Amino acid sequence: MPKPLPGELTFVAPRGAKPPRHLADLSAAERKEAVAELGEKPFRAKQLSHHYFARLSDRPEEWTDIPAAARDRLSAGLLPELMSVVRHVSCDDDTTRKTLWKLFDGTLVESVLMRYPDRVTMCISSQAGCGMNCPFCATGQAGLTRNLSTAEIVEQIAAGMRALRAGEIPGGEARLSNVVFMGMGEPLANYKRVMGAIRRLTDPAPDGFGLSQRGITVSTVGLVPAMRRLAEEDMSLRLAVSLHAPDDELRDTLVPVNTRWKVSEVLDAAWYYAERSGRRVSIEYALIKDVNDQAWRADLLGRLLSGHRAHVNLIPLNPTPGSKWTASRPEDEREFVHRLEARGVPVTVRDTRGQEIDGACGQLAAAG
Repeated sequence: MPKPLPGELTFVAPRGAKPPRHLADLSAAERKEAVAELGEKPFRAKQLSHHYFARLSDRPEEWTDIPAAARDRLSAGLLPELMSVVRHVSCDDDTTRKTLWKLFDGTLVESVLMRYPDRVTMCISSQAGCGMNCPFCATGQAGLTRNLSTAEIVEQIAAGMRALRAGEIPGGEARLSNVVFMGMGEPLANYKRVMGAIRRLTDPAPDGFGLSQRGITVSTVGLVPAMRRLAEEDMSLRLAVSLHAPDDELRDTLVPVNTRWKVSEVLDAAWYYAERSGRRVSIEYALIKDVNDQAWRADLLGRLLSGHRAHVNLIPLNPTPGSKWTASRPEDEREFVHRLEARGVPVTVRDTRGQEIDGACGQLAAAG
């Protein structure tokens, strides 16, 4: 459990306590039932949903179409405070902002908001910590604390959208365009709650935020049954597979879940997803000096991906405290790119934005 900040009085929920029920945990039908349980007319559910999802308002005094007495009941019963800001840390002239959140039980998680000239992307967490134990990832080394609730995931996005609307990120008022489930945790290991969050993100107002499914990316280290289940949702999300090695011998070490589902099984599930969704799959590959950046591995990766709907994101390894590994040499990175391109595989070297605030890929550790 994280230590309180200096001078802070901290309520700590009982161990194993569930997050309080929140509007974002519920479907439209469930919201009507919940409102009725609070002694209000069912149509108040739509009004409350409109304020939360369309107006981004969680402040009862702003709900002028709802009687004052009802506002307090609805707020207490369906919009409890789920998280509070511990701190914001910014870089890139304040256009990249990492937020450390404290959840209701004292658990810490992080999210990152990134504003580019043509888009705004938010990287969010789906678990506190991660149980996948990848040795080059700070989050994975921290271990898994718990799954986040649907509403705890949604609230990260709601907070980012409010910040953009308020002009807190330089460049004036803006709208969120992309959400990537690439923060803390393995999203497909918290499948039900992540899918609930995605539906709140993409359902049209007042049932959700009305974001495009095509602007949402779900990352996985390769939980094959969940990948196939996601394909059968028949949504147009982008799937990102954290591969990091094309051969089982090395991937067993870098991505320990590979001892259960091998590279061939992971890629078969990825191609099934591409076929069902019509979307290219992103293959995430952290380039690690003298570990997975050899020319022969680039050739093997190219052979595995050639002819499939895939795009490779090469990620120069972001430094983490105490790690024995570092990013590849520039010349080895260039050769890796060249060999993939020679086999007709589209490839991009990922921008390591947020690295100086430990907000880049693999760096989120939620240290208090």
